[in-house]
Formats: sequence, C-alpha cells, structure tokens
Amino acid sequence: MTDDASALFTPFKIGDLTLPNRLVMAPLTRNRATPGTDAPNQLNVEYYVQRASAGLIISEGTQVSRQGQGYIWTPGMYNDEQVKGWRAITDAVHAAGGRIFAQLWHVGRVSHISLQADEAAPVAPSAITAKSKTYVASGFAETSAPRALETAEIAGVVADFAKAAENAKRAGFDGIELHGANGYLIEQFIKDGTNKRTDQYGGSIENRVRFPLEVVDAVLKVFPRERVGIRLSPVSPANDASTSDAAEVYGHLVQELGKRGIGFIHVVEGATGGPRDNAPFDYAALRKAFPGAYIANNGYTRDLAIEAIAEGRADAVAFGKAFIANPDLPERLRVGAPLNELERATLYGGDAKGYTDYPALTQAAE
Repeated sequence: MTDDASALFTPFKIGDLTLPNRLVMAPLTRNRATPGTDAPNQLNVEYYVQRASAGLIISEGTQVSRQGQGYIWTPGMYNDEQVKGWRAITDAVHAAGGRIFAQLWHVGRVSHISLQADEAAPVAPSAITAKSKTYVASGFAETSAPRALETAEIAGVVADFAKAAENAKRAGFDGIELHGANGYLIEQFIKDGTNKRTDQYGGSIENRVRFPLEVVDAVLKVFPRERVGIRLSPVSPANDASTSDAAEVYGHLVQELGKRGIGFIHVVEGATGGPRDNAPFDYAALRKAFPGAYIANNGYTRDLAIEAIAEGRADAVAFGKAFIANPDLPERLRVGAPLNELERATLYGGDAKGYTDYPALTQAAE
C-alpha cells in the first residue's frame, strides 16, 4: 500500500474555483427524487452534505426535460420546483464548505414509454433499440424502441440543455458537467454504432460531434467556460453504445473542446463499472490534446489514484461507489482507513437505508 496520500490533497483550480483536494464525487444515480415532481428533497440534501468534503461533487444525472428522463425518480432541472429543491442542496453544500456542479443529462434511447409524456417513444439519433435495461415503477425493464429525431427537432434539444444550464445557475451550482458518456444521447450521436444518420449530424466524424459541440456552445452562453465540463466514455460498452473509430472521433472532439476552453473532461477509462482494459485506448493522448483539467474515473483504488496524480496522468480522480458507502471518503483515503462495504440492494430507490446511514470514521469508532 502507498502510505503517502499527499498528492491527493494538494489544492487544484478549475478556472477561479479552488478545490482543496483532487477527489471528485462522481455522478451517481440513486432514484430518490420526490415521486411525481422529480424534485430533490430533504433526504437528498442530507446525502450531499455528508459528502461535502469531496474536492468537487458532481451531482447525479439530472434530466434537462421530461423527454430526457430514462429512469424513474431521477431529478430534473426543468421547472421551478426542481430548481428550488436543488437550491436547498447547493446552499447546504456551500455552507459545509463544499463545491458542486450539476450533471445535465438527456438519456436519448435509454428510456421507457412509461416515463415519457403520453407514453411517446424515446428519441435517439437513429431508430435503433438499445439492448439495455432501464428502471421503472415495477423494477428493471427493457428499454423501449426509440424514434429518430427529425433534423428540425435537434435545435430544441440543444435549447433544453441551455435552459437547464440557466436553471442550474439559478439553483446555485458552481458549474455544470454535460453527460456525454455511458450510451446516453450525446454519446449516441458521437458513436457510429448508434448514429446512422445521413443528415449533417451523421456520417463523418465532424458531423457526429456536431450535436455535442452545439450543446457545449449553448451552455457556454450561461456559465463561464472554465465552469463547464463534459463526461466521456470512449470505449465503454454501457447501454449498448459502440464505435468503430474511438481514437479518431474522441481525438477530434477533445481538440474542439480544447478550442472552446472548457474547464475539464471527465473520462471513464474502460468499461463503465467494469474492466479498465476492455478495449485499447490511449487516454494519455486525450490528456495531451486537451489544455484543461483531466478527471480520471473508473475502478480507481487509493494506490492507483495516488499514482495517477503523482505521475501527472490526471489532475483529479473521481470515485463513485466508494463515495456512496463512505461519506467521508477523502479522510479515509488520507489516513488509509478501511472502507465501508457497499449495499447493492439499496442503490436504486428507497429511503435513508443505504443512502444516508453509512457511518463516517468517527461514528464507526464509537
């Protein structure tokens, strides 16, 4: 075990925002928003405040519209009640000394008609059903067949992201992360396995990154460029998304993101929640091509995180499941303390059990 965790606890700046450590709480879907309104509630406030010692919290995926929802009881960012709920969270996190970005999310085809207005088909770049499951009132269910977005509709989806960014600003977030990973809508446009379009949004690499860059350009009118990031998963097979040209398409996309001066790319290295070496990919090339911060994610242990920061392979490391089970994860990593075990049965939906009742080190010692 590497005993010197000091590399993880050097301050780091994203634009003018100083993070006291290099440990990022990754976005984590927990399905505990208020049923019927999808607004955050007091239980959510407690959950985020418990984890405010993270250098940066990135909120759970937050749908930019009703159409963008893919799982039941996930929070939205498209109406006043939801904004009010998020404001309670950001105020409490800031009062506890934390920093929090909102992850803005449109699931595209990874949805179910029961979650859509009037049981409409989910939308996607192309009408290809995902070989994947989503989470509905009755439990896990196969995703519904999507319809392809009309070219004329795409500007409206971009506008939904911009409106959600404005709402995130009203809700007091320090910045935003766009969810461009794990087989959701932005990634569905990027990857040629899910994008078979023949208009200006499909075919060539330049066309396939057009929608993601239009979304970035739209939210840059709301937040300063350093306060905007994007999550990417170049070779993850999550939600049945694949591409034949990962190095080329992500190399081009990251160059374009760099030109726009956004604050960070948050990269899922390998298969989301699975092996880090599922497919060959040169993450160092992405880091080199991008002038902003590189946040590494997926399967990081304490030792691997220390090594990545100390050797300059990443500016920060995002932890997901470890932050679920360990509200005081930074302190545990600092002193090399054992970690609480994750309760998988309580990950999605439910109440405080497996959500806000994981003990901190001080509680565990009592």
